[in-house]
Amino acid sequence: MKSHLVAIPLAAVPLIAILVVSAAIAETPQETPAKKKGTTPAIQKGSTVKLEYTLTDDKGEVLDSSKGKEPLTYVHGEGEIIVGLERALEGLHPGDRKRVTVPPEQAYGPVKPLIEVPKERIPERGYQVGFSLMVRNRNGTPFPAHVKEVKEKTIVLDANHPLAGKSLTFEVKVISVELAPAK
Repeated sequence: MKSHLVAIPLAAVPLIAILVVSAAIAETPQETPAKKKGTTPAIQKGSTVKLEYTLTDDKGEVLDSSKGKEPLTYVHGEGEIIVGLERALEGLHPGDRKRVTVPPEQAYGPVKPLIEVPKERIPERGYQVGFSLMVRNRNGTPFPAHVKEVKEKTIVLDANHPLAGKSLTFEVKVISVELAPAK
């Protein structure tokens, strides 16, 4: 199963960069004993965090999980995981568990319209449905896309992440938190 938490180019794993917008996040309360808060580090900017997670869609279907694998490790505040999940983890301590529902705007964004381009702008090897490639926008910024349809004179591209437009629910357990070294 491929991880749906890390934002990396489609060429390596089919993911699109994280969108940073404000929207409500539905969360369940933390299960943290009050005395633990003063003795263990809390997740904060620069912390190295290890966590177990299970990701489900709005139908409850499991999309990804770290159970039985190494925990996910990331640096908090560096944009290494989707922004809605990162915000919900702020302040948690090792041992804490949390259920977080992240709306599309704080996950992989809303579904964007398909892009139709002239065939001559796509390499010939890309004239097949499902082919993945990196394309550039008008500013020259590269982004991943895949071929959705091949027409007589154009190619229809889809630049959406497979989870775009979906609310995602994470069941997480914080395994460890290492504070960033003092500067």
